[in-house]
Amino acid sequence: MKAWIMLLLALSLPMAAMAEEAKEGEAPKVSYISLSPPFVGNYGLDGGPKLKVYKADVALRVTGDASAQAVKANEPLIRNQLVALFAQQTADTMNNVEAKEKLRQEALKQVQQVMSDETGKPVVEDLLFNNLIIQ
Repeated sequence: MKAWIMLLLALSLPMAAMAEEAKEGEAPKVSYISLSPPFVGNYGLDGGPKLKVYKADVALRVTGDASAQAVKANEPLIRNQLVALFAQQTADTMNNVEAKEKLRQEALKQVQQVMSDETGKPVVEDLLFNNLIIQ
């Protein structure tokens, strides 16, 4: 009977060690944080006769729970920065795919700057437009 117990213990120790190593070696959790509600506003306020409106669903990619919490804690400041950026756009900067990509990159840069100012690290790895509608 003792031999069986010793055999079971001998077999279970390596398994426990492997399970512990898996926990330590886990990759940090990647999260996508949707900024909700979507951004809706006017752009291209150059005095033209036609009102230009945008709607943007934005998500931020971060790694780790601490980064996700930092983004959520600073969401009002991030939203303010993005609203100001969208309002500065013209019809030319919102009209085609290349222009939208430049806008996305600028939005990412500004969000990273906000997070660097507030937390000392850029925290946000990427910014995605889940939906970007312009009229």
